[in-house]
Amino acid sequence: MTRATECGTALRVWVARPLPAGARTAGRVGALGHRPLLAPVLDLALSGAPAPEGPFDALILTSASAVPALAGSRLAALPAYCVGTRTAEAARAAGLGPVHEAGGDALALAELIGRDLPRGARLVHAAGRERKDEPGDTLAARGYRLTAWIAYAARPLPALPAPVAEALDDDGLDAALHYSRRSAATALGLARAAGREEPFRRLAHHCLSADVAAPLVAAGIVSHVVAARPDEETLLAGLRPIRQDSDAEASPALRPGRERC
Repeated sequence: MTRATECGTALRVWVARPLPAGARTAGRVGALGHRPLLAPVLDLALSGAPAPEGPFDALILTSASAVPALAGSRLAALPAYCVGTRTAEAARAAGLGPVHEAGGDALALAELIGRDLPRGARLVHAAGRERKDEPGDTLAARGYRLTAWIAYAARPLPALPAPVAEALDDDGLDAALHYSRRSAATALGLARAAGREEPFRRLAHHCLSADVAAPLVAAGIVSHVVAARPDEETLLAGLRPIRQDSDAEASPALRPGRERC
């Protein structure tokens, strides 16, 4: 029996993460004794854009979603600098490499590259269409030559998934997991458009990082917490309810809402 079921704190958790990663996360949520509702709000697809010619000295990966686009490409043999553990694992499984892993955020990735590669090195960033400014801005400011390759795109669903709408109507969800800023913003927007913003706001929103939580913060959603480290282990370990009278929303780490043991 898992700790969640032992303590009577099994939660119904909305996993809004895109496939295929969302299915893996839902499995982990279930293994912890919670009840996952897998309903992505973004549809990931390869862009079909050809890989740039180069030559390049290294590859930058800030999401595992870019890895499938690299299969069979001339970039697959480059040293791959990955933002965190999950991206690095996907890169290794695909035979990329050698693979170098940063501490889970874009600035840590820029620091790792700065230690390993000389200024002026030619880098290619395999990214999504809505990529963030980092680590590109920092690397460019330090004299690295960066080429962005749009390897995949995340397309928002046209409407809130029906199982989520029904669960929100029936008070059948306790928490939501957010792994990207875009996903969190899309989930909020779809809930709002479907007339379910109020029940959405009452969920315990567990966010991988402060950047991921930013759209929720901007909307004034206080029932959110941010993982102390930007990795899935830490995020899932913090799956607990949030007391409405607690200060969890202001915490830089995941804090328990209540224990029933």
